[in-house]
Amino acid sequence: MSQTTVAGTPGHAASATEGTHLRRVLGVPSLVLFGLVYMVPLTVFTTYGIVTQLTGGRVPLAYAITLVAMFFTARSYARMAAAYPYAGSAYVYAQRTFGPGVGFLAGWSLMLDYLFLPMINYLVIGIYLNAAFPAVPQWVFIVATIALVTVLNVVGILSVARANFVIIAVQTLFIAAFIVLSLVSIGGTGEVDPVAPFTGDGTVEGTGVLFAGAAVLCLSFLGFDAVSTLAEEAKDATRSVPRAIMITTIAAGVIFILLSYLSQLAFPSNAFTDVDSAALDVMGAAGGQFLAIFFTAAYIAGATGSALTSQASVARILYAMGRDRVLPRAVFGRLSERFRTPVVAILVVSAISLFAVVIDLGLLVEMISFGALIAFSVVNLTVVKHYFIDRRERSGAAVVSNLVLPLIGFGLTVWLWTSLSGRTFVVGLIWLALGLVLLGFVTRGFRRPVPMLDLREEAAVDEGSADAAADPATAPAVPTRERAQG
Repeated sequence: MSQTTVAGTPGHAASATEGTHLRRVLGVPSLVLFGLVYMVPLTVFTTYGIVTQLTGGRVPLAYAITLVAMFFTARSYARMAAAYPYAGSAYVYAQRTFGPGVGFLAGWSLMLDYLFLPMINYLVIGIYLNAAFPAVPQWVFIVATIALVTVLNVVGILSVARANFVIIAVQTLFIAAFIVLSLVSIGGTGEVDPVAPFTGDGTVEGTGVLFAGAAVLCLSFLGFDAVSTLAEEAKDATRSVPRAIMITTIAAGVIFILLSYLSQLAFPSNAFTDVDSAALDVMGAAGGQFLAIFFTAAYIAGATGSALTSQASVARILYAMGRDRVLPRAVFGRLSERFRTPVVAILVVSAISLFAVVIDLGLLVEMISFGALIAFSVVNLTVVKHYFIDRRERSGAAVVSNLVLPLIGFGLTVWLWTSLSGRTFVVGLIWLALGLVLLGFVTRGFRRPVPMLDLREEAAVDEGSADAAADPATAPAVPTRERAQG
């Protein structure tokens, strides 16, 4: 049995379960696919009706604003993923840079959107399948999908990665068909204004609504953040994870802008049959019944894939927080000996996702963006603290890289955050208050230090795995399973 140092308990002898670590099996292509499937290229249609009405028919322009803000933030995530290639995402970056208290609050904010993102996928699956099969209650589809996704995530991350290839292939075929049929439909009308998706339909004016729409659309870009949560399952994480983050962000942004642009040309109206399923009106206008059926199939596949990946990500954040005793370690900080996945955390996320049966889509969208933008703001600041202040990398271009660019990202995310609705802030601040209560409980009324992840434990495992691969005879005393899979 190997001896490891656990946060807050030096010299603690790790049990067999505590010594089990995540498998490093994912390369850049798998990470990018994970991010794109997490985002769902067709997620543009999840909030299409809501943002179309909010911006007065300027969804592509709102997406362009969001992409600019997310580019700077994604770059900050990439920098911090290279500095701290561990599961936990913004939680780990803020914890190691600003201290465990700030780290906890950043992780708690991010937890809001991570817990809600699987839920929103289950909800839209129920909405669209119920529209296709009205005789079957919406909740039946939701519960059945939760059960399927839970089983796949318990089995392991490779099952998720394999499913991603199939899901992204289906969506790619649909996108190709949608582009072709939309262009044919648009060309057949003879009365298309190609700049209308950027100038609007006249129902809403001003730039403030554009930023409000962009703030809602932040949930579409959560895939780049999800990539960072798989750092402990990535090959050569300090290189592959940053590359995958940037590729995922740019590729997704281009796809979102293109699809929303063609959609508003094909259906230049915000008078939808149902704002939550507005995409069906677009598909009917662009390609008739065939495209509407094809869209439903591709969208359900994409939402299922996003549920798979989003549940996997939030379970790993819960695992990271349990591993360093911010949450109960006996419950969340252990991996299954058989599957080497955080089974208890996965089951907890599934239970919470059952609220998809009763919750409102609009509130879900707003809350996901609220939590994400807080975490994004903190990560931008961690780059300044870690590289510019702590490491004193301030010469020449380093000033731009380590100070100017992350501050631009911080400013843009704060601007988007303040553009959200009032009810979002009410619910979001209640969530933060609950986080402070939990933090007070963990620290016994703030009289004890906040538990902090001991990264030396993880580094020792990585180094031992690398040494074992080079020369098994001289490798450190790392458990056999870790040498084989690390």
